[in-house]
Amino acid sequence: MRVLAIGDIVGKPGRKALKTELPRLREELGLDLVIANGENAAGGFGLTEHVSHELWEAGVDIITSGNHIWKKREIYSVLSQEKQLLRPANYPPGAPGRGWTIWQHNDLKVAVVNLAGRTFLEPLDCPFRVVDSLLPEIRQQSNIVIIDFHAEATSEKIAFGWYVDGRASLVFGTHTHVQTADSRILPHGTGYITDIGMTGPRDGVLGVDRDIIIQRFITQLPARFHLAKGDVDIMGVWADIDPVTGYTLRIERLYRTLTQK
Repeated sequence: MRVLAIGDIVGKPGRKALKTELPRLREELGLDLVIANGENAAGGFGLTEHVSHELWEAGVDIITSGNHIWKKREIYSVLSQEKQLLRPANYPPGAPGRGWTIWQHNDLKVAVVNLAGRTFLEPLDCPFRVVDSLLPEIRQQSNIVIIDFHAEATSEKIAFGWYVDGRASLVFGTHTHVQTADSRILPHGTGYITDIGMTGPRDGVLGVDRDIIIQRFITQLPARFHLAKGDVDIMGVWADIDPVTGYTLRIERLYRTLTQK
């Protein structure tokens, strides 16, 4: 099977580019499953019910998220209702929503898991111990396990990849909005990349108007963020996974720029 993971979608520019390009990508690459991180898809911070449906209608199968998923409170009820929308599984008990789901197409079942790192982020439950607790149950339903590890520190992401090598099919990092060049297949068959980047304005700073961010660094004063304008990057990674063994056979980075007229 072939899966595409799309980097953090940033606001309307990212959503517009996704609508334009994803149908072509599905056909060109022969995709079976599309996963996208949507925690910044509504105005650059958070997610709404309307935007969630917009992403599904564009061709996304599963929406993952991260620490920004809570920015818009209306998403809480959607998290509890929609199995196609995930929040990190290592939030404490009582948090709305679910941290993993089973996607099924015909006889093919795929487990998609969302976890968050703790270094430079909120002190959540340990993602290493949480994945240990989840995998036995998940493995009873599918031997294909795909993990979005939403984390800040590259060291934590790399360590996590090694930790689940041979127990997960594919691990891709999100959150930093900067695509890394370390996509590889680990020794025991797990496809891995530290961060798949973002889908949003390329000439800003992580999708935000660069002048605002530069001034914030210079003055150290708070500022209201606005998304950058201009061309949009679509970043991600696609992988071929053996449906029998659950191991990754091939992994390739995706990086395309859509010129905005």
